[in-house]
Amino acid sequence: MSADAINIAGIEIPSSNPVFLALVGVHVLLGLTCTIVGVIAMLSPKRSGRHPRFGMIYYWCLMGVFVTASGLAAVRWAEDYHLFVLGALAFGAAFLGRMARRRRWSNWVKLHGGVKQSLALSFLESLASI
Repeated sequence: MSADAINIAGIEIPSSNPVFLALVGVHVLLGLTCTIVGVIAMLSPKRSGRHPRFGMIYYWCLMGVFVTASGLAAVRWAEDYHLFVLGALAFGAAFLGRMARRRRWSNWVKLHGGVKQSLALSFLESLASI
């Protein structure tokens, strides 16, 4: 544990800087929201209503997770660059799936589903990195 690090509920936070801690707090809240609404969207019937509504919330929360992860990784690039890569892959997959649906690319349903499977893999990888 470095001199500036703090321990919260057994988790080492590498800085006690209030701005860093605020960014971590926002990141955690967005990540929890993203996880909950992602599961709801994934388990909902694939038709108008719940699936697209929660999918949209998931997309925007994931964008927030990626932005905050990018900021956190930038501060400690040597230690956390892999978290930036995971965030970029997860958000890139969500962006691709959303664009396939919105622009109705040919075979968009197949692409949309395939992208979601890669998001699930990326999500599991990010959990493993914790």
